[in-house]
Parts: sequence; C-alpha cells; structure tokens
Amino acid sequence: MANVHDRLEPPERLVRTLSSGPAYGEAAQQWLARLPITVQEYLERWELTPERVRTPGGRTSLVVLVRRSDGTPAALKLGLPDGTPVREHAALVHWDGRHAVQVLDADPAAGALLLERLHGEVSLRSLAEPKAQLEAAATLQRLWVPPPADHPFPGVAEHSAALAGGLRELCEEPWAVVDEALELREALAAGDTGEEPVLLHGEFEQGSVLAGERAPWLAIAPRPLVGERAYDVAWLVRDRLDTLLASPGAAAIARRRVAKLADSLDVDRERLRGWALFRATVAGIHEVAAGRRRQGELLLEFAGLL
Repeated sequence: MANVHDRLEPPERLVRTLSSGPAYGEAAQQWLARLPITVQEYLERWELTPERVRTPGGRTSLVVLVRRSDGTPAALKLGLPDGTPVREHAALVHWDGRHAVQVLDADPAAGALLLERLHGEVSLRSLAEPKAQLEAAATLQRLWVPPPADHPFPGVAEHSAALAGGLRELCEEPWAVVDEALELREALAAGDTGEEPVLLHGEFEQGSVLAGERAPWLAIAPRPLVGERAYDVAWLVRDRLDTLLASPGAAAIARRRVAKLADSLDVDRERLRGWALFRATVAGIHEVAAGRRRQGELLLEFAGLL
C-alpha cells in the first residue's frame, strides 16, 4: 500500500479549531501532529485503500473516504481520543443501523471508527425547508429509544451543568442573554418532565442526516446523552440560521418553529424554547471565544429572539 503520510493531511478547519479553541491543549496538538501516521496505521490494520480526505470536515475529527479489501466503500473516522468516540460508538452500536450510520469496525478507545459510506454531499439541507424539517423530525423521533444498560452516556442535567460552568468567564462582554440562559437551565434541569429518559443524538441538525444507499436518510455524528427529548430538538430550532435571521419577522418565525417542532414531536413548547435559548447561547459564547465572532454573534442574536 502506498504511503499516504504526505497527502492525507488534516483539513484546515480541524487544524484551526484545535489550535484556537480554549478547550484544547497540548494533548490535542500531539494527536493532531501524529494524525497522518495514525491514518496510515488504520489503513494497514483494516486493509483499506484511501481515496480522499473529506473536507471541510469536522472540528474535532478527520474522515477519510476509503474502500475495504472487497471494494466496499467506507469512511474512516478518527477523532480525539477524549471519550467522545467511545460514546459515539456505543450509541451507533445500540441503534445498529436503524436510522443511523452503521459501524463496520472500531477501536473506540483510540478514537477510530470505520463507518458505512453515505452520500456526504447530500444532507437534509439539500431539501426545501418544510420537507427537510419533516424528515429531520421523523428521523430524530426514531432515534429516541431506551438507552442500553450500563451505558456511558451523561445525562442532560449533568451535561448542561458542565456547559453552564464557567460560561460567564468566557464572555468578552456582558451579553444579557447569558443570565436568562443560565436561569432557564437551572429551572429546566430541576423540573420534572414526566417522561422516561431516552437515548438522545445530542447534536442533531439537518446537516447531521445524510442520504444513504440502504435507507433514504441516516443520522451521523452523535454526541449522545440520556434525558428529555426537548433537549435534542433544540438544535433543530436554529437550523439554517443565516436565512432565518435575514428574514423579515425573524423572531416570529423562530417562535413558530418552536411551536411547530414541539407539536410534531410531542414535547413541551416552553421547555423546548428554554433549551433552544440555552444551547444557542452556549454555542454563541464559545464561537466568540474561539475567534469565530460572526457566527457567535448570530447565535446570540437568535437566542435573544426566543
């Protein structure tokens, strides 16, 4: 097999994120520096022929489009071995290809997953907005199953508390929406939803659902949690953010989207609004802190509309 050390370099987005994000330190830099060698090792171990690196790719992982020894197309995903790939693997194995990408091989502790190849350029965002939201809601609803026994997934209360901790310290300026977001999180985490906790995708949006061969649409890249469904729907509320904010009456559109998603997925409207506001605020502050100010300000503007 040809040496790919020199041509399977990490995409710019991955390099930029791990170099600028406040959450990443020396261990991430070492992982990034060794990544071309790690790719080579898994190509040889799993007898894979590389085609190309998928770009722009993710912020904390690299995906190489490959073929297995029998010619089957697949995707080699290498992520930071920080526990995230272990949880992603556990969720995908539990779903077992039902409405989510199938795992073909894995070394999750090392951050390596070999996944079935989907049509990476064709996500739900290729559809008109009403159809995309309908398909997204249907896919998400099917992913909500009881979690496996002895699962490794954090709960929503625990996870959101970690996100809330230190949020004010990250603020470069006094964003008014931060106080509301933190107060809402406290109330939501302490409240009784009256529903059984389910396995959540964790970062579900239209771009997280790709076209496949064995099924029309399959979810990818979970950051799985266990908890209430409204938390999982919150990312869908802010999908296609640029278009939403550029529309006349953006606040009314955002509120209608909350109502429509809450009704179609049978979740409480106010809890969905609260989690949407919290998650948009957290994401916005982190984007600003990482130097992606425009995107961060858009998220914070959106949170203020809710």
